[in-house]
Amino acid sequence: MSDHQTVAYASKGLIGVLTPQANTTVEPEYSILCPQDHAFINARMISSKNTVEARLVDYADSIEDHIAQFANAPIRAVALATTGASYLIGKSAEDELVGRVLESRGLPLVTTAIAICDALEILNARRVALISPYPPALTEASIQYWKSRDLEVVRVVSVFKDSDSFHPIYALAADAAGVGLASVRDCGAEAVVMLGTGMPTLPAIAANTRWGGPPILSCMLALVWRSVMASAGEKLGKSELMDWIAARHWRRRIG
Repeated sequence: MSDHQTVAYASKGLIGVLTPQANTTVEPEYSILCPQDHAFINARMISSKNTVEARLVDYADSIEDHIAQFANAPIRAVALATTGASYLIGKSAEDELVGRVLESRGLPLVTTAIAICDALEILNARRVALISPYPPALTEASIQYWKSRDLEVVRVVSVFKDSDSFHPIYALAADAAGVGLASVRDCGAEAVVMLGTGMPTLPAIAANTRWGGPPILSCMLALVWRSVMASAGEKLGKSELMDWIAARHWRRRIG
């Protein structure tokens, strides 16, 4: 890979996105969030494991095989579009994974969880409220992960709904992420984090840019922001991140 190689639509950087096999949200939200002169190509992570938790861990364990789907495309960063894998393998294994991909591929691996942590650091936010689409066990794993990253979870609002749909998270309505915002506005959090790359989040963020509470992040917003910065080799800055949170470049793309 050469930093000087470019392709049409991606003069500032092409991103390789790794998406869980049944996820229906990553690609639409990436398309909405991706700024001009950046582009992404997507690869589906496939696992034959028989539980969600086992598949999430398998995605991380098999990451080299998943990245190989991009062949010699001149990607400048890899975005791992799942947060659950980070919760389950834990902080140390996640950091080792990032280092291993950089060494083997010469590419920055942007995990969704670390993207959230980078955004929170830019915002100087350590006290967070979580809006979770997960079942209880995965929500608890999430809480423990954020604590391992030196964050304080001050409130958790669950929007999980068990159902007969193809997937309880991916089938959530577009307004699900906005449920519970009122209850976290004055809870003492320095940021609100909408969890999961499968829950639609952008309508809720765009509708609440003037809500008067702490900054609202979602996993997808943080992942796209961080991978765009990585692919372009740009430094992280608060003003740029706040523009993303304020939906300045992407609001018009929401139908």
